[in-house]
Amino acid sequence: MTFSVTILGAASAKPSATRHQSSQLVNHCGQYFLIDAGEGVQSRLVRVGVNPMRLTAIFISHLHGDHIFGLFPMISTLGLMGRKRPLHIYAPNPFGEILEYHKRYFDSELPYEIIWHELHTTEHELLFENGVLEVWSVPLRHRVPTAGFLFREKPAGLNVKKEAIERYDLGVAQITSAKRGEDVALESGEVVPNAALTYTPWEPRSYAYLSDTNYSGKAVGLVKGVDMLYHEATYAADMRREAKSRGHATTHDAARAAVESGAKRLLIGHFSSRYKDEEALVAECRELFAESYIAEEYKCFEIEMKKL
Repeated sequence: MTFSVTILGAASAKPSATRHQSSQLVNHCGQYFLIDAGEGVQSRLVRVGVNPMRLTAIFISHLHGDHIFGLFPMISTLGLMGRKRPLHIYAPNPFGEILEYHKRYFDSELPYEIIWHELHTTEHELLFENGVLEVWSVPLRHRVPTAGFLFREKPAGLNVKKEAIERYDLGVAQITSAKRGEDVALESGEVVPNAALTYTPWEPRSYAYLSDTNYSGKAVGLVKGVDMLYHEATYAADMRREAKSRGHATTHDAARAAVESGAKRLLIGHFSSRYKDEEALVAECRELFAESYIAEEYKCFEIEMKKL
């Protein structure tokens, strides 16, 4: 069961010769979700071998250009490609107004429906779910209404132990009952506790995206125990005051978020264009949190399945 994050852009607002504006692609079991859509995102999707037609939903953290300017060309391209199924977009107000202007002047006859879901940036809300995955909003602290996103697998269903089936000579109905979490009554009248019969095959995995934001204790609390955390680190540690005034975070802010959330791995990005050496930034994070890594563009970060 694939659960991966491919970095499509890890720069801040100012253009760079080597970095692109914010965007990431989450692949969960073959369903693709786009987080933010900086300039040129559709070209970067093609570069990593993913047809934009495969996108299930798009999540926009906030309405700054470096997180959304690539969305509208992709909307047009999907129309040219003949998309038919609806495209769900989660974004804060007034995205609906912006979308209507775009459709009026550029895409008045799209062959597919765009369904906008208003993102309430002050609420921790369930935005999307299917049979195996949930996506939640995470309120952030930026200069405009902003939210991060928590991708969290649903708990796996119970499996019945083979040795228990043999030991108790369980039939189909009893096995089905055990999988529902019920205790099982044997023909002898003995009732076997469900815990003696079943096990959870793997531990649910999770990924959190926190950008753009000052350090937020509330956000950290909402992503406790996350397997992989992306946290913006626009500035080095010595620029704490400037980061705070601009609604951004430093390397030490990102590392602190990883430590306090109990994250297993930290990715940092949204780097200011003033920094040419990303290794120096990740080294500052590792002063506080060893499992810190650069959100390297075009790199795919896998979240491995953990059997219990």
